[in-house]
Amino acid sequence: MNVLVLNTGSSSVKWQVRSEPDGARLGEGVVERIGDGGPVDHVAAIGEVLDAVPPDVDIQAVGHRVVHGGERFAEPVLIDHAVLRVIDELSPLAPLHNPAGLAGIRAATARLPRLPQVAVFDTAFHLTLPERAWRYAVPERLHAELGVRRYGFHGISFEFVAGATATYLGVERFTGVIAHLGNGASACAVRDGVSVDTSMGMTPLAGLVMGTRSGDLDPGVLLHLLRHGYSTDDLDDLLNRRSGLLGLTGVGDMRSVQARADDGDHDAEVALDVAAYRLATTVAGYQVALGGMPALVLTGGIGEHATAFRARVVALLAPLGARLDPTRNAASSDEVVRLISTDDSAVPVLVVRTDEERVIAVATAALAGGSRR
Repeated sequence: MNVLVLNTGSSSVKWQVRSEPDGARLGEGVVERIGDGGPVDHVAAIGEVLDAVPPDVDIQAVGHRVVHGGERFAEPVLIDHAVLRVIDELSPLAPLHNPAGLAGIRAATARLPRLPQVAVFDTAFHLTLPERAWRYAVPERLHAELGVRRYGFHGISFEFVAGATATYLGVERFTGVIAHLGNGASACAVRDGVSVDTSMGMTPLAGLVMGTRSGDLDPGVLLHLLRHGYSTDDLDDLLNRRSGLLGLTGVGDMRSVQARADDGDHDAEVALDVAAYRLATTVAGYQVALGGMPALVLTGGIGEHATAFRARVVALLAPLGARLDPTRNAASSDEVVRLISTDDSAVPVLVVRTDEERVIAVATAALAGGSRR
């Protein structure tokens, strides 16, 4: 089955066509310039995607990445009106993601009305969290009435990475810590292939320092800012779009921050220290969830490519016995999984090229195949 995989953001649509079950890539690309008064809306963007698909490729189903599925969706689902309604209701919990994903679904449905459309949720992987990990210390009614709890994100990536690493290590199920590091970033403690803790929370704003998002912040800071005239919209913009690396340095891209640090820029060096320290202490803390530190896996754009940042993080984990091999860390490779720690490192450190599109394509083919029988 040929599956069109769509990862729809507010300003771009990333796409691939994957053939299942062999996983072959039949086409891929990205459409940009969406929204904010630009020349392309989501309907036009999906049209550009379809125009770019090779003419000899017959698309038979569409799979969508959806960031927030709340407690409702523990697995991928065929999209209908009820599913769309729930995704829309969850938009306040992922304001940078769910509205865009919803727009992509509606645009694809309008252009391909006869094809099965499947939603695959980033939050689903984390619905295995034990209550001690997902519950916040607030009155229960906030959970019961407003859904206040830890959900976690990047689950599609974590699912792929856990499986690929288990295969590489020759074990049935992976146990260790995975850090997905990109413009958005989170860490996940995985035991026997199952998520038992994660750094993001009710929304993708919590946890690690990110490109433009603050990560963890004392809630009292928000109260302080509210008392000084900030509105809720101001806080949303500040914490989601003007904080993180951008807030610390004026630029939100890790490559630019690293280049500035290499040139002696003090603010950039501080930003890297803050981001690395937050990640290292999070990883170290997951020893409690896992009963030790069996392995650390880095993935995502930064995890896969930021050699200097990887070295900075692993150096902070030296008290756990983690040792980086500089040659392995600096080497380029086409391998899906590769080791970057020394052979005598107490904690194996690996880099994995994540493939969220494959997870979405496999899930879509499974559901869409059943819907067409």
